[in-house]
Amino acid sequence: MAERKTVIIDAGHGGANPGAVYMGRQEKDDALRLALAVGNLLEQSGVNVLYTRVNDVFDTPLEKAQMGNQSGADYFISIHRNAMPIPGSASGAEVLVYQDEGVPALLAENISRNLTEAGFADLGVKERPGLIVLRRTQMPAVLVEAGFIDNPEDNRFFDDNFENIAKAIANGVLETIRQQQMARPEYYQVQVGAYRDRVPADRLLKELESRGLPAFIVHDDGYYKVRVGAFLNMDNAANMERILRNMGYPTLMVREQAVY
Repeated sequence: MAERKTVIIDAGHGGANPGAVYMGRQEKDDALRLALAVGNLLEQSGVNVLYTRVNDVFDTPLEKAQMGNQSGADYFISIHRNAMPIPGSASGAEVLVYQDEGVPALLAENISRNLTEAGFADLGVKERPGLIVLRRTQMPAVLVEAGFIDNPEDNRFFDDNFENIAKAIANGVLETIRQQQMARPEYYQVQVGAYRDRVPADRLLKELESRGLPAFIVHDDGYYKVRVGAFLNMDNAANMERILRNMGYPTLMVREQAVY
């Protein structure tokens, strides 16, 4: 079974740092509202969701990156609104990455495409290696600019299509999770013992190795689990299970997913 993924969502700015401001509208408020909406949709789809903030407080970009790193999350999504030196001179959504390659590029492209399909002008995916929340995070990270807060038309679109915008970002994340899981093959192992204590697990491991079996130990859920083999083909795993049972070992076939 595929593992449950964790996403940490960062609502840009906050507290004494309002972000971009236009006609009394503050980026920090739009970012938080959208971050919570995206998180709610992801939770409904079975994703674990964490936040760098859920109210009007300020943490530095470095502190937010550190929150992400300490959380153990699989993806970091920072939510913002854009602005220009000349108000109203730009329109659309863009997604920023540290480097436009690998999983961050895939995540950014999926979110960007969905935002375009929701109705935003497509400003694409752009590299921003100077942004701390992209440079200092240890997991795939993107920064979403959901329209320009200094453009009345973008604000109108943001308000009138808020749910679709939240769905677009959430769908981009979910597509990325599915694509990564499809790219990671499942394989089968045969488990012959699980112990709270490491000593009996090591004893069984040595016994299996002395019989020429490809045994190893996995520490999971507080148990030292002794397993034999890793097979992409279930029939090969079943054959190993028969061999172990004929030797007198209790067996349990376990399905895992490759970790890269």
